[in-house]
Amino acid sequence: MLKISKKTDYALMALQHIASVQFGDITPGRVVNTKEIAEEFNIPLELLAKVLQTLAKNRMIESHNGPKGGYLLARSTRQITIAQILESIEGPLGITDCSHEKEGEFCMQQEHCNIRTPLLKVQDSIYQLLNNMTLQDMMGGTPLITIQSPAAQGVER
Repeated sequence: MLKISKKTDYALMALQHIASVQFGDITPGRVVNTKEIAEEFNIPLELLAKVLQTLAKNRMIESHNGPKGGYLLARSTRQITIAQILESIEGPLGITDCSHEKEGEFCMQQEHCNIRTPLLKVQDSIYQLLNNMTLQDMMGGTPLITIQSPAAQGVER
C-alpha cells in the first residue's frame, strides 16, 4: 500500500500553515514558530522541530533565529512541488524495493521478474503527478484529481 508517513503529513500541514500566514491578509510576511504550528495541529513539538529542521536543510523553508524567530517558505508556493516535499522527508520515492537499487544490491528475482517494468511505469506516473502538483495546488480547497474506483463505476470484481 502506498502510504505517506506521519512526518510527511506534518511537513505538508506545517508548510501549508506557514504559507497561509506568510502570504495571508492579516500579517503578511510574519514568521511562524514551531510551537505555534504544533499547537494549531496538535503535533508533538519535538517531532515537528525535527521535520522543520529537515525542511530547512532541504531548502523548503528558511529559519529565522531570535526571540521572534521562526520559519518562512524559501520560495513561492508555486515553486515547491509535492514531490520535492516528499523526497525531502522520505528520501527517493519508490513503490518497490528494486526502484532504487544501490551499488552492490541485487534483486534475486531480477532475471525472472515480470512486473519490474510495469511497476516502474506506475512509479513514473505517480512521480510525474507529484512533481506537477505544487504546494499552491494543495491550498486551493478543491480536489486536484478525481479518482474513481472500479466499484464506483459499477464494475464487478
